[in-house]
Amino acid sequence: MKIKKVGIVGWRGMVGQVLMERMQAENDFTLAEYTLFSASETGRAASAQAQIYGRDFGPIADANDLGALKKMDVIITCQGGDYTKQYYPILKREGWSGYWIDAASTLRMEKEATIILDPVNMPVIKKALHAGEKTFVGGNCTVSLMLMGIQGLFQADLIEWISTMTYQAASGAGAKNMEELVAQYGYVGQGLQAKSALELEKKVTGLISSPQLPHANFGHALAYNLLPWIDSEYEMGQSREEWKGFAETNKILQTKTSIPVDGTCARVSVLRCHSQGLTIKLKKNVPLSEIEGLLRDANPWVKFVPNKKELTLSELTPAALSGSLSVGVGRVRKMRIGDEYLNIFTLGDQLLWGAAEPLRRMLRILFE
Repeated sequence: MKIKKVGIVGWRGMVGQVLMERMQAENDFTLAEYTLFSASETGRAASAQAQIYGRDFGPIADANDLGALKKMDVIITCQGGDYTKQYYPILKREGWSGYWIDAASTLRMEKEATIILDPVNMPVIKKALHAGEKTFVGGNCTVSLMLMGIQGLFQADLIEWISTMTYQAASGAGAKNMEELVAQYGYVGQGLQAKSALELEKKVTGLISSPQLPHANFGHALAYNLLPWIDSEYEMGQSREEWKGFAETNKILQTKTSIPVDGTCARVSVLRCHSQGLTIKLKKNVPLSEIEGLLRDANPWVKFVPNKKELTLSELTPAALSGSLSVGVGRVRKMRIGDEYLNIFTLGDQLLWGAAEPLRRMLRILFE
């Protein structure tokens, strides 16, 4: 099937904007005829917003127009799970045979869907394409970043199990949540004065506990705080976000024997970039220098940071890596509990490798 027409839905949202910026940077808009779809604003007026990406896309089409959607060879959607639930099954029932590339989690664990992270699982993607499959979905942001960061250990078949402790940015919950975090800090900081550090702490604690604090999206204070629960409740006391670590890791890698992955996911008061502290049980004792080499050389995007204080604090932070395709990997050391236990800290921009970039690269794969 030759790709001629590509539709993009949800291009004005946060992930959609990052996707469009990356496609412009990589000259992807020259490869096909693109139609931008919107669920809320269509026509010529909306098209002016799209021209910042270096071309005239023509009138913005209606994302609820099944006839227009069915004309596309590929639909890329960053519109969210509700849109996928409504339109994906209708298009399939009505015989649409194009490729569906989705940022939402709705279809990830469905049998017909392949989770895409091509630097890690290109053979899985190619196998799906050769089998005629046409549904491709971006993975969970923390899972994708973890796999990018420690790919070398998976390739060497060294991992017995992983315990993950995540520190996830506000933007991982959406644009409104990121804006709410900034609003919370503004509410607390407005006119705040204190005669001592202790008085300052008491005032801040009182303000973040106030019902006047903006909290419509998080439901709680994230400013000067953290939230050790992400997503809905799941079985065995897990949150659904924690369950994804096991389920998606093994689906992405198509492991013959499942690798246990579990831990605690927390939301922290960072705007962009997810971090993870990993405890890894290795299958055998491997020299630390060999482990470092495996991590460093696994893919071109790993930014290996030697386990030194100043390097870590300057190069392995959200401030250092926000907006970058680099996935930081550092704090690599053997643990006191045994030579087969490894400590690693990873960090990456979840709006890139955790969201937009796999979609863009999947489209490139289709063209190739």
